Amino acid sequence: MKIKTYKRSHIISFFLIGSLLVLTGCASTAKKQNEIKLSWPPPPQQARIKFVRSIYGESAVGHKESFSDSLTNFLGGEKPKEGELVQPMGIAVSDDGKKLYVSDFAQSAVFIFDFGHKKFSAIHRLERPVGVALDAKQNLYIAEQGLKGVSVYNPAGKKINFITDKSLERPTGLAIDRKRDKLYVVDTGHTKSKAHTVKIFNLEGKLLGHIGKGKGGLPGMFMFPTYAAVDKDGNVYISDTLNSRVQKFDPNGKYLMSYGKRGNGWGMFDKPKGVALDTFGNVYVADSGWSNVQIFNQKGQILLFFGGRGPLPGMLKNATGIAIDKQNNIYVGDYINHRIEQYRLVNTSAADSFEKETGKKPK
Repeated sequence: MKIKTYKRSHIISFFLIGSLLVLTGCASTAKKQNEIKLSWPPPPQQARIKFVRSIYGESAVGHKESFSDSLTNFLGGEKPKEGELVQPMGIAVSDDGKKLYVSDFAQSAVFIFDFGHKKFSAIHRLERPVGVALDAKQNLYIAEQGLKGVSVYNPAGKKINFITDKSLERPTGLAIDRKRDKLYVVDTGHTKSKAHTVKIFNLEGKLLGHIGKGKGGLPGMFMFPTYAAVDKDGNVYISDTLNSRVQKFDPNGKYLMSYGKRGNGWGMFDKPKGVALDTFGNVYVADSGWSNVQIFNQKGQILLFFGGRGPLPGMLKNATGIAIDKQNNIYVGDYINHRIEQYRLVNTSAADSFEKETGKKPK
């Protein structure tokens, strides 16, 4: 999954290839249209990420939407209908990978796609929902900015708790450390906020502390943080959006390292939002500004990117949240395209995340 041979010229070529494939599919039979799939990096390189489908709403439960379905929806200028996504923000996936939870800011709801039972449902009348997360019991945590807190629902859809604190200003992203009974609430704050922080609660709702040394650009400081993720060791990854980086902290809140910086090159960001990890521990960052997802290994080395700005299936417009299940299915919030884009990590082992040892000293 190395990117060193993945040149800038390949980006333009790949987008042209992708567009031609889709247009060719429109002139072919429905069967051939369903077979057209994008992958990254582009041929003839080994595919690592494959585009699976676009999820627009309840119609996605029980069948796969084809390229032709997706393309017709957008090129035809259709507006989202009832039961369809409008502004997807936060994403969570059940432990068995059969349920997908998506918060919709505009619809004041969380959509629940139960692919196992082919059912669709929703939790309505929420107050500006953004981040979502699941604990070990599959209870659903929803950050409600309008209530300045986190609502908790059991698997049956009954509200069982509300977590807040007077210090919370604008809760956005959520992440749960199940082993340590911790809930991380990213408090994005406002322009006039004195500090942009990440609040730490236990799962019963007691405030334990916070991460953040103040408002600013130094290590350990934040400027409008948005989303978070926790790895198997309890390390926390926080998208520091207006500082164009992702910061990593240990379970005690100690700053460890940063991924990325502002720019338009490999491993650089514009406005990073959602962050997640695959089963190999690689870090995926959805960038709203560049409308792509970049993949880093644990050393902070850039491995690959996928997506790119556009309306065609597999491309993104202002990516938001991201979630990855235990089978390495990747779900990305596609804000302006009103959908969730599903991808899959393929042809990859743990060894592919790191450079092979050559015995040579690094330059």
